[in-house]
Amino acid sequence: MQKKIILFFLSLILLFSFCFAQNDSLTKSTSYKKTALISSTALVGTGSLFYLNQVWYKNYNTGKFHFFNDNAEWLQMDKVGHIYTTYQISRLMINGLKQSGFSHKKQLFIGGSVGLMYMTAIECMDGFSNGWGFSVGDQIANFAGTSLAIAQHAFWKEQRIQLKFSYAKSGLAKYNPNLLGNNFYTQILKDYNAQTIWLSINPSSFFNKKTKLPVWLNISFGYGAYGMIGAQKNNLIVLNENGNLLEFERERQYYFSFDVDLSKIKTKSKHLKTIFNLLNIIKIPGPTLEFNKHKTRFYFIYY
Repeated sequence: MQKKIILFFLSLILLFSFCFAQNDSLTKSTSYKKTALISSTALVGTGSLFYLNQVWYKNYNTGKFHFFNDNAEWLQMDKVGHIYTTYQISRLMINGLKQSGFSHKKQLFIGGSVGLMYMTAIECMDGFSNGWGFSVGDQIANFAGTSLAIAQHAFWKEQRIQLKFSYAKSGLAKYNPNLLGNNFYTQILKDYNAQTIWLSINPSSFFNKKTKLPVWLNISFGYGAYGMIGAQKNNLIVLNENGNLLEFERERQYYFSFDVDLSKIKTKSKHLKTIFNLLNIIKIPGPTLEFNKHKTRFYFIYY
């Protein structure tokens, strides 16, 4: 099993533990809610790192810490992914602490630091692993993600600008399945050609309450890339069914679209609020404009 796939499922479990522990219908006492959140976070976070070390890093341990410069890989889609992941862990943890009754300062200090500490621990494991190393670029991205969550909660006590994720099958994974994935479950994690990371902004949060804009409506700016069948270069020779050489141009893609901030949808159900909070990690499909160096393209619905 690939390290990235293991890490994805461990991070998903961590996110679910945040949302589960913050659901105040499970425990009526504030002290119990605080204990449940901190305990579940510590248990799942520490346990997942230990599991990842046993099933992956243990087999690649070099015993010597070293650095690795991967800043030129994947047109920086992996770095944007680090920002997104760290932001989401920090955002959900901050919200969990808020719902559990922690003070605003503790929400910022404890909640905001969890995502950075978790991803830093994984980066340090890379630093002792053969074939990888501690990536300064990854760590800068990790810091940027948690900073985005902390800064917004410090100034606005809410996330007016969110990072979200979407996936649309690229069709390129079949040319290098070992690197890009050989099925849906691996491609959604490994095929950077198929991923888009969105900066989703809620305009109504910046205006007074008299604005006619729906409070749940967001505008979104996306970043993606295409044509990558290798990390830095497309060194593989790829032939089509007729034996003709296929060449893929590596290019950056930019998007403009609309989105829904699920946290702004009013509901009396605490369970539904928890579900909406978790689902807010995903960009809602909608009409989208794509811009690249060759053309502008409109999608009625873009995933």
